[in-house]
Amino acid sequence: MAHPLRSRDFRLLFGARVLSMTGDAAVPAALALAVLRATGSTAALALVLGCAMVPRLLLLPIGGVVADRLGTRGVALATDLVSAGAQLFAGLELLGGEPRLWHLAVTQLIGGTAAAFQAPTISPLVTGTVEPSGLRRANALIGAAGGATGLAGPALAGTFVLTIGPGWTFLLDSASFAASAVLLALAHVRHVPPPKRSLRADLAEGWSEVRSRDWYWTSLIAHGVWNGASAVLLTLGPVIAVERLGGEGTWIATVQTGAIGLLAGALLAGRVRPRRPVLVANAGLTALALPLALLAVTAPAPLVIGSYGLALAGLGVLNPTWETVVQKSIPRQALARVTSYDWLLSLAAAPLGYALAPWAASTWGASAPLMAAAVLVGASCLGTAAVPGVRRLTMPDTAHPREEAV
Repeated sequence: MAHPLRSRDFRLLFGARVLSMTGDAAVPAALALAVLRATGSTAALALVLGCAMVPRLLLLPIGGVVADRLGTRGVALATDLVSAGAQLFAGLELLGGEPRLWHLAVTQLIGGTAAAFQAPTISPLVTGTVEPSGLRRANALIGAAGGATGLAGPALAGTFVLTIGPGWTFLLDSASFAASAVLLALAHVRHVPPPKRSLRADLAEGWSEVRSRDWYWTSLIAHGVWNGASAVLLTLGPVIAVERLGGEGTWIATVQTGAIGLLAGALLAGRVRPRRPVLVANAGLTALALPLALLAVTAPAPLVIGSYGLALAGLGVLNPTWETVVQKSIPRQALARVTSYDWLLSLAAAPLGYALAPWAASTWGASAPLMAAAVLVGASCLGTAAVPGVRRLTMPDTAHPREEAV
């Protein structure tokens, strides 16, 4: 079995992903500090973050249709260029010294729209540059790169913000998107164009591919609950860490340990081959219940920190394992549409968690929503074991239809 990095086209794709992930990992911290410095308002920060999230969720299915119709390389390249322009404008706005809130909001709106069209291209780009036998290693490499950039990005952002200002972080992100576009322009990606039909028919076909597989849609429900529970933890965890577990350093250690766990899980996924991959990966996600429950009872900081690393290791194993199963199970001409629904259903619960956690904490105390989230994530992820398709599914070995290089 050839290693995926021996493929020139995958090397170009991998380099493009590492560049864009590094910039994206640095921006959230810089954006939060930049908006708070400019306005001093958490409501303004919520507005800017919402401008990035809402179009991404609403337009994901359309992004999947466009990618399947036009080819994932061209769509990914175009979204990289759009994102580079948006982040360049935001960086220059911040470097100007008097950033306007609506300007930052518009740049994040544009960036969120681009992300809706870019996210469905990731999995088809991998299948278009790697042979089926190398998919597991390729997905593990990308997952490991995501974990590594998750470690490096915030540290890089913190260094920039504290020394030369947050605007330079946005310029870095812009440059990373531009460089990613150059690498994608040099790559050749195999593409299977779907039959020409209406937008509605394309959307319906993508949804039919999801709905017809019980292991797929039930797992997506569990993944959505996981993201909602994670949002509860990320909302209430910092407050508990600062007020009861030793201060800001405890939360920073928690987040960094989580990033290490994510990286370790992705590396592990590249080496292990579970016989029932979706069953094992979903079971690993239940580890998130542990830090949620420990925070609810205000357990000692080392336990909370270590448990969050374990939880993110479960996510690190799931991501490449899930991607490989999906890539080998879904017809390639529908893969972008299917993964767009995947992104949509998996991420939709996160805004709900961010919104409900503070309200529930103010009404019943922080322990109640944290413990409820722990129970929900454990029940939903373990509950997928009751689904026949999850229990029976082994790693598929399918032959994809004829492809065209673009």
